[in-house]
Amino acid sequence: MNQMPIRWKITILSYAVVIFSLLIGGMVVIANIQEQEEKELRIRSMNTARTVAELSDVKKGILQPQGWQTVNKVAEEIRIINETDYIVIMNMERIRYSHPVKELIGSPSAGEDEKPAFAEHIYFSKAEGDVGTFIRAFIPIKDESLNQIGVVVVGNKIPSITEIIVDLADEISIIVFLTLIFGLIGSLMLANHIKKQMFQLEPHEIKRMLEERTATFHSINEGVIAIDNQENITIFNEKAKKIFNVTGDVAGKKIRSVLKDTRLPEIVESNRAVYNEQIIVSGKVILSTRIPIRKDNEKIGAVAIFQDRTEVAKLAEELTGVKSFVEALRVQNHEHMNKLHTIAGLIQLGKADKALQLTFDVSEEQENLSNFLSDKIRNDAIAGLLLSKVRRGKELGITVVIDPNSNLEEFPNRMDHHDFVLLLGNLAENAFGAFEHSDRENRRIDISIEQTEEICALLVEDNGSGIEEALLPKIYEKGFTANKSGGTGYGLYLVKQIVEKGGGMIEVSTSRNEGTSFTIVFPMEAEGESYGG
Repeated sequence: MNQMPIRWKITILSYAVVIFSLLIGGMVVIANIQEQEEKELRIRSMNTARTVAELSDVKKGILQPQGWQTVNKVAEEIRIINETDYIVIMNMERIRYSHPVKELIGSPSAGEDEKPAFAEHIYFSKAEGDVGTFIRAFIPIKDESLNQIGVVVVGNKIPSITEIIVDLADEISIIVFLTLIFGLIGSLMLANHIKKQMFQLEPHEIKRMLEERTATFHSINEGVIAIDNQENITIFNEKAKKIFNVTGDVAGKKIRSVLKDTRLPEIVESNRAVYNEQIIVSGKVILSTRIPIRKDNEKIGAVAIFQDRTEVAKLAEELTGVKSFVEALRVQNHEHMNKLHTIAGLIQLGKADKALQLTFDVSEEQENLSNFLSDKIRNDAIAGLLLSKVRRGKELGITVVIDPNSNLEEFPNRMDHHDFVLLLGNLAENAFGAFEHSDRENRRIDISIEQTEEICALLVEDNGSGIEEALLPKIYEKGFTANKSGGTGYGLYLVKQIVEKGGGMIEVSTSRNEGTSFTIVFPMEAEGESYGG
């Protein structure tokens, strides 16, 4: 049975249900027919008994010693006319004046259920006979003075279930035949439909696929959560549980009761995918891709893939901060080589005093900048990044000025040095790119970091070519680039994501051929998830 295809299992089971239902239904119908027949027999028996009790020949006959010859003949005629099984007429001494067994006519009756009838009661009773069960009607016979002179008993046999079935054999045969045929057809159609819904797969094949899919979801390195149209969780893999510190089996629960801010219900409502969006879920910064699930072009739910942004931030830092540090070392090496060549040339020309003064000036400038950054910026990664941008500006002929009032003691809530490296690195690179199409001689970039107990503000300003007003609504879109020929289009997009993460706001001010400034303000204690800017 276990090896039988699911199609035949369903067919046999549903067909068995049809047959069982047919049997139960038939029994109920036949029982109702039998009950209805009994009711009709009661009425017929009572009407026949009343008719016999009112006949004058019967009343006269039971008062005569040999009156049964007349009475029995009359009773037999009435029995035939009314299709009654038997009629028994007795006088007050219980002498039978009519009876279906002729030998008993003239003999007294000893039946116990007849006694109430001799006390003028009208009633019914059932009696088991050799050929079945009879319904009997008892009627007293009264003379003209309303004195009781006898009793009439009319009996009719109640048809048995077998007799009813025999009587309805033709109708039952047609019903059973049609029910079995259509039941078989319906069972086959149901089995084929279920098989189609199961993609023509057997249960053991579906079980294997489910186990493989479950194992796959739990083994991947990204968190995966899926819900249906009613926001019930259908998938919540182990990585997602680890990311969000969820324990136990949550399948079937409402997503909002497990995690309030996954943004998955929004995908079910909007039916639009969102790719690589940085959001905050349960206090954690998450890179999320959320996609509606469709079957036959019909939306049936949504799935989200989550990645802890800590790993992404480290990777981004490698792409921005570390790359900038390497570039800064290359620039610094190039700059020092040029200055060493200058000093060597002055010595060869016999101008040792000027060579010594140049050495002091270079050393003092380097020391002053390093001391300033070490004193005001209490994070080595940020200080190193700013130093690299100053050096890179010198190589490009751009003066990078760090505001002497800058200070950074600690990072705002939800922020770390990875975020600030991305912010300052991308904004500074955008500022360098603003001079690609600018003929300005005095090229300058100003960078400022100011911090109080309430806010932390960043400013990156240049006097480059500026941004066209028509392009301003697009500058934060992924893949959009305005100035740099080699730009990736991800710089300002990442900046915007980090600003939203920290609950900050960003403001841009620009004029064509005059320059651009980006101002970012973070609250030190962020309350909401994000604020527009």
